[in-house]
Order: sequence, then structure tokens, then C-alpha cells
Amino acid sequence: MDNTENWAARFKRLFLNNRFVLFLLVLLLIGLNIMVLSKVSFIFHPINVLLKTVVLPIILTGIVYYLLNPIVNFLEKHKVKRVYSILMLYMLIIGIVAVLLTLVIPVIREQIMDLVSNFPAYGEMIREQFEHLMGSNIFNQVQESINFDPQELIKTISQRATSFLNKTWIGIGGFVGSLIEVVLSVVTVPFILFYLLKDGKKLPGFILGFVPTKLRPETDRVMKEMNHQISSYIRGQIIVSFCIGALLFIGYLIIGLKYSLILAVIAAFTSVVPYLGPAIAITPALIVAAVTSPFMLLKMIIVWTVVQLIEGKFISPQVMGKTLKIHPITIIFVILTSGNLFGIVGILLAVPGYAVLKVVVSHVYQWFRVRSRLYENEPVNPEG
Repeated sequence: MDNTENWAARFKRLFLNNRFVLFLLVLLLIGLNIMVLSKVSFIFHPINVLLKTVVLPIILTGIVYYLLNPIVNFLEKHKVKRVYSILMLYMLIIGIVAVLLTLVIPVIREQIMDLVSNFPAYGEMIREQFEHLMGSNIFNQVQESINFDPQELIKTISQRATSFLNKTWIGIGGFVGSLIEVVLSVVTVPFILFYLLKDGKKLPGFILGFVPTKLRPETDRVMKEMNHQISSYIRGQIIVSFCIGALLFIGYLIIGLKYSLILAVIAAFTSVVPYLGPAIAITPALIVAAVTSPFMLLKMIIVWTVVQLIEGKFISPQVMGKTLKIHPITIIFVILTSGNLFGIVGILLAVPGYAVLKVVVSHVYQWFRVRSRLYENEPVNPEG
């Protein structure tokens, strides 16, 4: 009987009263639930369809909301009703869009058409320069030293290009479908945005109504921190991208680079993706400058370097600050992983999504650290 009681007490002490073992049991139960739900995933198909339908309009509306909400709040502080502020902003946006359609868009369209029509000539010029380079003595010496076969390189590039074109033609139907979805999403944005700007302040309180009373203060802090992270990133990144586009446009005009406006617009849009975006944006500018002249290529590289230095040393520190506190290497890995998982949408939402996830995980970790008491120092036994 004593042995049975000793084993029961020992089992209770080692397992039932061991917080780490209980934590592992909780993880096991969560894993079992995930496995069961994965086996009946067909039940959630309507939910997946609903999410795919509403996620893009919500994302677009959220981006515009974080840009316009500070203006609406500012006007509300100066005794202008929110509805009137929203209507004024809508009229201003319609005016700006009308000006862009009448003045800027035709110039961009003309440059795009000119660039597309001249691309075969650019390709021929690059081919001639490449053949001239292959016939030089310096290239032959380098080729012999590194055992480089240009014919094999050309064959590989041709195969890759053929494969890419085949995939492109196959994916045209999917692209048209995606384009229709994007257009429908853009059309619905103004209607969702109006009510979000009008009643957005009530949303946190509505969400907190579903949270248990004891968890509401901590949940409110998490939501405020998430809101701060997302708003800071969206506003800051768009301002930085606009500044990069404007500076590059001015620089390209100074050096006389062709298609300066469209190249600057491409750089502004791709700069929304940190670190990887500028590397993508410089490619078309390098091609245009290279086929113009070697001196133009040198001037373009100087302009790009100066703009990147201005952005890195002055613009980003002032606009972005250190709100995200994410290491650059972490950002690159997050963007690459999210891009492989979710495509272009994943690339655009990688950094703010990671920032939100970081806030949630850090608060959950602090809550677990306090509740589990696994990280408390063991009391020191003075006799031991």
C-alpha cells in the first residue's frame, strides 16, 4: 500500500504538477486538432472561397485607409465632420486621378509603347555587343582560364526563354481571370473605404466585445501595437517609394536618359518591396543605358548610387525610423519565403505580416512566461 501511494505521489509530482510536461501535452492536443481538421478540410471550402473573395478588397482598402485616416482625424479635430471630410477627400482624389489621366498617363503610355517597339532593336544591339566581346582576345583568354562555353550559355538561355514563353501563354487565361478579380476589387474599395473611415474607430471596441473580460486590457494593447506597426510601415514605405521615384526621375532627366518617366515609375512601384525591389527596378534602366552608350551607363549608375545613398542615409531614417526593428537579413528571408508561398501578394505583405506576427508572438510569449513560471529563478537553499 505504501509503495502504491509512493508511486502515485511520484507520478503526480513528475507529471501532473510539472508545468513543462503539461505544456507538451497542450502542444500534443493542438497537433491532434490540426491533424483532424486537415482530414476534413473539405468542410472549410466555402470559407476558403469567401476569404479569397474578400481578402484583396480588404487589403487594398486597408492600405488606402491608413493613408487617409490621419487626414480625416486632422480635419475632425478642426471641427469638420467625418462624413464631410471623407467626401472632400473623395473629390480631391477624383481630381488628382483626372489630372493623371489627362496629363501623366499619356506620357507614360507613349514611353511604354516606344520602349516596347524598340526592344527588338535593343536585343539586336546587345547581341552584337556580346558577339563583339566574344571575339576579343581578352574574352578568349578568360574563356580558356575558366573553361567557359558561350554556345552552351546561349543554348541554356534559349531553352529557359522558350520554357518561360510557353508558361506565359499557358498562364494567360489565369492572368485574365486575376485581372478581372483585381478590377472588381478596385471598384469595391471606395464603398468599403467610406464606411471604414466613417466608423473605423468603433471597430476595436466591437472586436473587444468578443474577448473575455480579463483578457481585454492585454488584447487592447496588442491591437494598438499592431495598428501602429502596420500604419507606420504602410505610410513610411509609400512615402519612401514616392521619394525614390521623384529623385530618379530628376536624375534621369539631368543625364538625358530615355524613358526617364516610365523607368522612375517602375522604380517607385518596385521600391515598395524593401531591399529586393530596388535590385529589380535597376534592371530596365541598366538595359536602356547600356544600349545608349557606355558613358550613359556610367552616368545612370552614378545617379542610382546617389539616390540610394540619399534614401538610405536621410529619407528612410526620417520617415521609417526604427518602428519595425527587424534585421535586414530577416526581412530578405521573410520576403523570399512569403513570395514562394503566396506569390506577389506574399511579397507585398511579407514585412507588415511579419511585424504583426512578431507582436502577437512576443505578447503570447510574455503571457506564457508569466503564467508558466518556467523562467523563474530557483530559490537558493542556504544549507545546500
